Amino acid sequence: MGEDTPRLRRRHPFLRTLGVILAVVVALAIVAGGLGTWTVLRSFPQLSGNLKVAGLSAPVTVYRDDAGIPQIVAQTADDLFRAQGFVQAQDRFWEMDFRRHVTAGRLSEMFGASQVGTDTFIRTLGWRAVAEQEVKLLDPTSLRYYQDYADGVNAYLTTHKGADLSREYAVLGLQTPGYTPEPWTPADSIAWLKAMAWDLRSNLEDEIDRAMLATVLAPVQVAELHPTYPYAQHPTITGIGGGSATTTTPEIVPAVAPSAGSLEELKTSLAALPALLGPAGPDIGSNSWVVSGAHTTTGKPLLANDPHLSASEPSVWYQIGLRCATVSAACPFDVAGFSFAGLPGVVIGHNDRIAWGFTNLGPDVADLYVEKVTSGNYEYDGALVALTTRKETIKVAGGKPVTITIRSTQHGPLVTGITNAFSAIARDQGGKAGLRPVNSELSLQWTALTPGHTASAIFAIDTAKNWQEFRAGAKLFEVPSQNLVYADVDGNIGYQAPGRIPVRAAGDGTVPVPGWTSAYGWTGYIPFDALPTVFNPDKGYIATANNAAVGPSFPAMITQDWNNGYRANEITNRLNAMIASGKKLSIDDMARIQADTYDANAAVLAPLLTALPGTSDASPAIDLLRGWNYHDDTNSAAAAYFAIFWRNLLNDAFARKLPKSAPPVGGDRWIAVVGQFASQPDSAWWSDSRLGVSGRDQMFELAAVQAYHEAVRLMGPKPSDWRWGSIHTLQLTNGSFGKSGIAPIEALFNRGPYAVGGSSGVVDAVGWDASLGYEVTRVPSMRQVIDLADFNRSTWINLTGASGHAFHPNYVDQTTLWRSNKTRPWPFALDAVRTRAKDTLTLNP
Repeated sequence: MGEDTPRLRRRHPFLRTLGVILAVVVALAIVAGGLGTWTVLRSFPQLSGNLKVAGLSAPVTVYRDDAGIPQIVAQTADDLFRAQGFVQAQDRFWEMDFRRHVTAGRLSEMFGASQVGTDTFIRTLGWRAVAEQEVKLLDPTSLRYYQDYADGVNAYLTTHKGADLSREYAVLGLQTPGYTPEPWTPADSIAWLKAMAWDLRSNLEDEIDRAMLATVLAPVQVAELHPTYPYAQHPTITGIGGGSATTTTPEIVPAVAPSAGSLEELKTSLAALPALLGPAGPDIGSNSWVVSGAHTTTGKPLLANDPHLSASEPSVWYQIGLRCATVSAACPFDVAGFSFAGLPGVVIGHNDRIAWGFTNLGPDVADLYVEKVTSGNYEYDGALVALTTRKETIKVAGGKPVTITIRSTQHGPLVTGITNAFSAIARDQGGKAGLRPVNSELSLQWTALTPGHTASAIFAIDTAKNWQEFRAGAKLFEVPSQNLVYADVDGNIGYQAPGRIPVRAAGDGTVPVPGWTSAYGWTGYIPFDALPTVFNPDKGYIATANNAAVGPSFPAMITQDWNNGYRANEITNRLNAMIASGKKLSIDDMARIQADTYDANAAVLAPLLTALPGTSDASPAIDLLRGWNYHDDTNSAAAAYFAIFWRNLLNDAFARKLPKSAPPVGGDRWIAVVGQFASQPDSAWWSDSRLGVSGRDQMFELAAVQAYHEAVRLMGPKPSDWRWGSIHTLQLTNGSFGKSGIAPIEALFNRGPYAVGGSSGVVDAVGWDASLGYEVTRVPSMRQVIDLADFNRSTWINLTGASGHAFHPNYVDQTTLWRSNKTRPWPFALDAVRTRAKDTLTLNP
């Protein structure tokens, strides 16, 4: 079910259960030909000729290039979104159906009783309930577009059933015979925004990690392992609130400090939830930067963007163009870019006047509260307040319905009792506050559980013609909060941080706090006009890579847990160097920066390693690092050895001293942690009496020898034959059946492994989890470079392909280009679209 949280990412519980049920049945079905060629081909959509689509008012044309990317031209906005719904259902309906069951807490209807726990948690959070409220908040025009989209999806469903929709339905039918998808609704689309917000929730894992570390470490040690952003060394996005920050000890609230055991269970529970975009945490991010025409070969801005999300099959992104035949107030769309299957409009891309990119801002938007609960009441400021309750029934395929009761305080839903983990943490925290265990429960306050207007923001941004209109659209983009980078054909560039970011009465959001008092409550949100924004900066560019948006003296607290800025530093260094030399940047230059594999971590640690006396078994491997350029390229032997050394160093120096469920995972934070001790050879972190090691150099030598022997086991005895890509591999995994553990099923839907370069903490952020191994956990999920002088010169690439149908020619056809850091032409003008069209389909009323 997507990528699970690091350290616990192996096989999802529902897939283990599903695997047991399906293993024999599927094997027999494949032998019998039940899932054979005919089943494959029958779901492939018609891409050329003519089709009748109910609800259209006039013919709609769908052009597709050789990658199967649709460009839709319609006479009216209503027909445009009806056609988008129809076309995305052609390509990706299983993905859409699976996602809406996740976001509604209805996986049990598809996969049976193994999913009741997951469904219970998601229903407790209320993603679907909030989405239904947001439908009611839509302005009339946006509501009409969402309904048009749903009508288009449903037009496809009326003529396609079962395996005609997608091959996955044939597999599902082996376990759940008779399953039939329901009609699509606007709430199905909007609920996906809640899944986006959950996976981009930023620092909830950091809060848990701090509290877990506090059970075995002193506060100063916790602070050392969660260092503040290095403002003196790495850039902020805006330059606002500049200055240097001193290392501070995170606030620990003693009355509710949790125990290690309860927090380990809590992390396990979070890991069991669906992660549709990628593993949660600070390393789920993106790169995006824009350069003004003063520094480009075209004389107009260039804008680059590559969001870092999970490596899924199909890609989370869907490339599309949406064009009104005549652009007018009644039909204002002329836009192309990346969307999500199931969501109308374009999320990232450009129209005929402006372009934009997204990276995750990462604000602290979720808090855990310990509540004093007695029967149906909870305590708040000395008074008893009645819990808000509602009942929901979970339908279970092959089993009896399960009725659950969802309880909430004013902070949010009570998550106690859903899993043992949440119950345990509540008891432990409450016990430290002098509460009887029966009275201690845990609630979650999260901005995405308050209905908002993000669903309308997409259309507002898609049709914006200038900076003012773009900011008006950005103001609606409340959850999840993003860094929005902007450029327009008039030569302007800009940055806006939108979002609903809480203001706290007390505390810094880094640890769980008492819920029985208003002292730690949210008092409001940072006003939009007080959020960071920049327009046409003097330096001529704006770069975002999940680094700190503002400096430490910014008047509002956005988060204490910024990404540490190694990618941002490399991007800005390269831009500064080219600008200082007088070189004008081209589209190719922007793409080369996206492909940058420079490893700042290696640049600090490798010289220390090569300076060790050359007498150990590891000497032949260490020799690889001499003269290395510190780039994590696919064919680099040095990069392979350094990665193995890094993983062993983290384990030897740190993991042995930490709770088992809080091991070092690598990435920006751990690069910063180790970097601060690299210049302290006598730091206590480098010594371990159990290993017989004292000091940095001995610890480095131990890790180097261990890494050498591991490298020999993994890649053979000759260091010159080692290759980073031989162990750093990408597996494209189907979100539902791809981790079943059943080889025939996985072979149907998964693709790979592929040898790749890049790493965690580098611009080409093909990340991996050092506590698990070297396999890829997150990737640049797409790449785009937009030329504001001529949109037809823009380029784009997706991780996989346009189609979600296994074995379709466009299932993984873009992957080869993607892994080589190459891109595809991105035609925009209608003549250019027609020229590159391989297939033309006319949808008729």
